[in-house]
Amino acid sequence: MKKNQQKRLEKAGWKFGTVSEFLNLTPEESELVEIRVALTVHFELKRNEMKLTQIDLAKKLGTSQSRVSKIENGDPSVSLDLLLENLVLMGATRKEIAKVIAGDAA
Repeated sequence: MKKNQQKRLEKAGWKFGTVSEFLNLTPEESELVEIRVALTVHFELKRNEMKLTQIDLAKKLGTSQSRVSKIENGDPSVSLDLLLENLVLMGATRKEIAKVIAGDAA
């Protein structure tokens, strides 16, 4: 956003900040959200690298297309355990997952 546009909106009463500030997250909660988002993004990238549709990946993982969609969309009903389990089933290594969590993944 351009500075002058932000100033205009602030003058009109709008407030700007981070998601963590808006949701009043602790640094630890914010870190967990960042890890979950990184793993979720990596899940979809990995599926696309495998050139699989959500339906094809669901069959490979023994789950439903809607569950794959929920994983890719960061649905809160998807646990970190399930996300990690499915990444491993897709061939992700510990090193690959560690890079994603550390923010070093390409």
